Amino acid sequence: MPDEDDLPRTLQRSPKKARDTWSAAHDSAVEQYGEGERAHRTAFAALKHGFEKVGDHWEAKAEKGPSDAQAARTGEAARRGGETAGGVDANASKEHLQEVARRLDVEGRSRMTKDELVEAIQRANDRATRRARE
Repeated sequence: MPDEDDLPRTLQRSPKKARDTWSAAHDSAVEQYGEGERAHRTAFAALKHGFEKVGDHWEAKAEKGPSDAQAARTGEAARRGGETAGGVDANASKEHLQEVARRLDVEGRSRMTKDELVEAIQRANDRATRRARE
């Protein structure tokens, strides 16, 4: 299991359950694939099943499940990769996404479509993570 200091910073600012989920999945992936990017991607995929990125940290989702179309893919389609929502729970309700956008102070959120909310939250998350690194 990685030391606390070895975890990605967004996880260091997240609840213990999120850290434990990522660490357990990462350890298992390292055993199967070896250390590296694939193990990290696998760990984040497992994390996104039960958590969503909000700003510069991860929070538990109300309901577990795939967070975007890429996460819902299985088999060969999943291995081919594709665009993800970057930790945003794109499968959540529009109301939930608007609440997350409100918490992140996303302007114009009340007029946005669901897809626009997902993109705006991704940008807000990226900004918050950059600020937290400074």
